[in-house]
Order: sequence, then structure tokens, then C-alpha cells
Amino acid sequence: MTARQLFEPFALKSLKLKNRIVMAPMTRSFSPGGVPAANVADYYDRRVAGEVGLIVSEGTVVDRPASSNDPDIPRFYGDKPLLGWKAVINRVHSDGGIMAPQLWHMGVVAPKATGWLPPAPFEGPSGLVAPGKVGGVAMTERDIADTIGAFARAASEAQTLGFDAVEIHGAHGYLIDQFFWHPTNQRTDRYGGKTLAERARFAVELIQAVRHATGPEFPICLRVSQWKLQDYTAKLAATPSEMEAWLVPLVQAGVDILHCSQRRFWDPEFPGSDLNFAGWAKKLTGKPTITVGSVGLSGDFLAAFKGEASAPSSLDELVRRFDRGDFDLVAVGRALLADAEWARKINEGRSSELRGFTKEALATLS
Repeated sequence: MTARQLFEPFALKSLKLKNRIVMAPMTRSFSPGGVPAANVADYYDRRVAGEVGLIVSEGTVVDRPASSNDPDIPRFYGDKPLLGWKAVINRVHSDGGIMAPQLWHMGVVAPKATGWLPPAPFEGPSGLVAPGKVGGVAMTERDIADTIGAFARAASEAQTLGFDAVEIHGAHGYLIDQFFWHPTNQRTDRYGGKTLAERARFAVELIQAVRHATGPEFPICLRVSQWKLQDYTAKLAATPSEMEAWLVPLVQAGVDILHCSQRRFWDPEFPGSDLNFAGWAKKLTGKPTITVGSVGLSGDFLAAFKGEASAPSSLDELVRRFDRGDFDLVAVGRALLADAEWARKINEGRSSELRGFTKEALATLS
């Protein structure tokens, strides 16, 4: 089985991609003071040269005092960071690349190991960093409105700077996902609720604001997950009907593409079907989806967190599901981090030249 199908073009609104390969967002912390410099532009441009169809940036935080727990994670606000991002997108475009920034607010998180803290307490729906564990403050309705405004401004800035789309980080137990997840959202006002659909109100209003700020043709992607950093086995939606009640309002609010994060893309999402998360999301919403999760590697990312290496693996199962129409795009993380030419090698049938992933790849911006 070949992977030639992954190199067919894809078009949605103003987004025109030469192939279906997406560089997944991966936090790198190589932007001192939140300002991406020339080394960051070089890093992304190497993936453009390696024939990636769409670059999604590492998470870049919005304008809230405690949106980040790391001073070296890039910001998407302020004159210097935005000038840095302008240089990044100009470099990517100069070599024919397409790119979206991933807009991020971490919510209530643990402080960085260095002891660095933001100038205000971490904030979330109920101040909980994990079930039953306080790690910050509960957001007021004014805080919520200001955060929604910060995302909308960042998306507008992305459009003004010339980015081709925008991705909103709504996954992995960070702020938006903390509103989705009942153990971290214990609110009794309109941003809480017993059902997942009720707890999605914050995300719906945020997406509506981003859509209003960017207009009808600017592509909006939303990254979502069932699992959390706080609980790798968590399930927001236990059934297809619960997933539909969760995702359809987000699409109606303005999402064009759902980026469906799994630990392993081949895992079925619900009993009785081998459809993965992206497959179910596409079936339930009718929108294009991106699948992601250990693509091209033998081990999942949890092993990588422990320092374990992963060898290149077959793409036969991925291609089988793609051919069946389960998803439209494929995001690649660690394999692309370790090998900037991964997509080119796949396209040219040079699988014997693929590199595996090792923890050393995290130490440099290569």
C-alpha cells in the first residue's frame, strides 16, 4: 500500500493545500520573552521545504495575564511577538508554505519547574487544576468576556499578519477543555452545567467571536480531545449522541475543521465500530477532520514523555482509513519534529531513510 493519496490537494474556503500532511502543534519553548526569532522561522521553513501541506504552529498564548506558565512559549500579542510572527509567516510564504497559528490559553496549570510564575493567578472555570485540586482562581464573567475578546483579537491579528488560517486549542485539559470537562467545571452559572453541551457555551461564544472578527471566509480549526493531561483515559463524550451534542454547536458557531487528537489514531472511539475520533467527528458534523496520534511511529507520545524512543512504522492502517473517507487531513507530530523531510521521504517512497524519534530531538530547534 502506498501513501500517494495523502499527497492530493485539499481546498476549503481560502485554504488551498498541496497535500493532506499537517505539521501538528508541538510546544518547543524556544521564544525567550515570548518573542519568536529567526531560529523559529527557520524551524518551520524547514518543514515547508520538506513538503508539509499545512504548518500549525506550536501553541502561542493570547493576551491574558496568566495564559502561560512558561516565559519561553511564544505570545500572540504585543508589538515584539507579533513582529516575530510576521517574520515567520513571511518566511513560510516565501517558500510556498501555508500556516496557521495555534491560539492558546493554558487555564489552571501547574507552575513551571523553574518556579517562574505569571503576574496573576492561573485562571479557569472553577480554579481547579485537576479533579478536586485547586490550582488557581475561578474566572468571573468579566474574565470570561475578556478572554473571549483576547482570542478574537489574536485571530484578527493572525489574519492581518497574513496567516492562512487559525487554530484554537480546545484540547488536552487546558482552558477551553477545562470548561468542557465536568471535574474541572463546577460552575453553577450559564458557563457550567450537568451536560457537555451546556459546558460548551464558553467555547461556542469564543468561536463566534473569532468568526465575527475574521469574517466568513477565514478558515477556523478547533483542536479537541477526549483525553487530558490530568487523565489520559478521560472521555468527554461516552456515546456518539453525546459527541454530536458537543461538536455540532461548535461547528454551527463557526468551526470549519475539527482537529481530533488521540493518543493512537488507530484506536476506535466507541464500541461496535472501528471509526476513530476523527472518523466519528466527520460522520456526526459533516465537517472536514484532521486525525492525529502517533502517526508514523511505533510508540505513542506517553512513551516519549518518559524518554523512550520510537521507530518509524507502517502507514498502511492510516491510508486504509483515509481511503475510506474517515478523515481529510493527517497531522504528524514527533516524526516531523525528528525529521523535517518526513513528508518528502514518504511522497518519494524513501521509507528506508525515515528517522525515528528520540528524546534528544526535543533539545534543539532543528
